Amino acid sequence: MVSDGAFGPADRLTLTREVAACLRARPGRGAVAIHDRLTGARFAMEPDPGPFPLASVAKVAILLGTLLNAQAQGRALTGAERVRAEAMIRRSDNAAAQALAVELGGKEGMTRRLRDLGVDQTWPQTAWGTTLSHPADQLKLLDLLTSPDGPLAVENRLYARALMTSVEPSQAWGVSAAALPGEQVAIKNGWMPVRAHGGRWVVNSVGHLSSDSSDLLIAILTERSPDTETGIRTVQEVAELVISAMRP
Repeated sequence: MVSDGAFGPADRLTLTREVAACLRARPGRGAVAIHDRLTGARFAMEPDPGPFPLASVAKVAILLGTLLNAQAQGRALTGAERVRAEAMIRRSDNAAAQALAVELGGKEGMTRRLRDLGVDQTWPQTAWGTTLSHPADQLKLLDLLTSPDGPLAVENRLYARALMTSVEPSQAWGVSAAALPGEQVAIKNGWMPVRAHGGRWVVNSVGHLSSDSSDLLIAILTERSPDTETGIRTVQEVAELVISAMRP
């Protein structure tokens, strides 16, 4: 728990050691970033080497880009865009994500849009699931998507929240494991085998946990798990550890 209601240097050092020990006990590697928007406290642990493939977590940026593109044109989403956005987030439909990504200009268009938003540690790829990023950059995207002070009009922000709080139950694992009763969880997970890693798995989870007394953004990225179940357990252990430590 956070001491005296503030996340200080001693708390940060303790949590760093605990997360490192948790990850050492798990196969592969992982990284985490969390932001408590009520207290302003932040924590990140992003060990080298380098960024992580996002898998379907990349769909968060595609959703944000689709909503901002419609806003810039002074319109609501088309019927086709809504169908694709809902399939992409609720069911993690890859064909829907591909169609929306193409409409946003693919790798080059997504890169320009992210840089314009100040998201500079995410590198879109032609195959959008192989987009590379760090957890801290995924927090930026979650903040842009969910903050009342962000770039989205209120109706688009509420629409994004409605999608991310209604993912299929089978895909609602991950950071949701650390939610308290009554907390609303907006989530997007990603999972895929990576041929260059011998078929071992990327398993990622990003989300927003909120209630009258909480407002937490969290991103956990992992790679080189032997299977999805192992990766999910890693993500959930890290989520429970970090979120418990950050709560006042």
